Amino acid sequence: MPPAEAEELSLAESAYRRIRDKLIMLEIRPGEPLNDAQLAGELRVGRTPVREALKKLEIDHLVVSYPRRGTFATVVDITELADVSEIRQLLEPLAARRAALRATPALRAELRAVAATIGTLHTQPPDQRELMRYDLTVHRLIYKAAANPHLEDALIRYDNLATRIWCLVLDKVPSVSGHITEHVRLLEAIADGDATLAAELALEHVASFEKTIRSVL
Repeated sequence: MPPAEAEELSLAESAYRRIRDKLIMLEIRPGEPLNDAQLAGELRVGRTPVREALKKLEIDHLVVSYPRRGTFATVVDITELADVSEIRQLLEPLAARRAALRATPALRAELRAVAATIGTLHTQPPDQRELMRYDLTVHRLIYKAAANPHLEDALIRYDNLATRIWCLVLDKVPSVSGHITEHVRLLEAIADGDATLAAELALEHVASFEKTIRSVL
């Protein structure tokens, strides 16, 4: 899968994205302390970029800092599912519609390539967590294709929160492969410029996510 965010990054932004994805995928567990020196060593950057990254992650509600105690990964609050889903049901179709109308030729080609890759997953399906990485890549690519940086920023934040909820119950879900392969039609609709179908499929996808989570709670 191609990276969804491949532009040149500052050290702080690179640290932010790498720590963010560890938090999203629960590689850093909810409630776990984050040590800036340890993270700097793992990421091979200085402590200053890590500290800047942690400040940004606090704005994203992925970490929380306490005076004299330190910084911790936030807990995953299942009760936020309805609120997050409500917002995503409004914004995801908007992003898909805009992407269908505004994606550049290069992005349309990338959307088709990703759809083709996902279409082959049934032959040798990755494990559950690797499938969730595909989900992140697809959504971030659609947000980028929508060509509205404010919408992209908002949706990345809500998709991050939704993915944390999904990862929390991942072991209870029989399989997420069907959820991931739903992306094929969505990506193809966007690449084809079919804004109406793209919006419909995006809404169905978000609704399916919430239904699946609720079925295992």
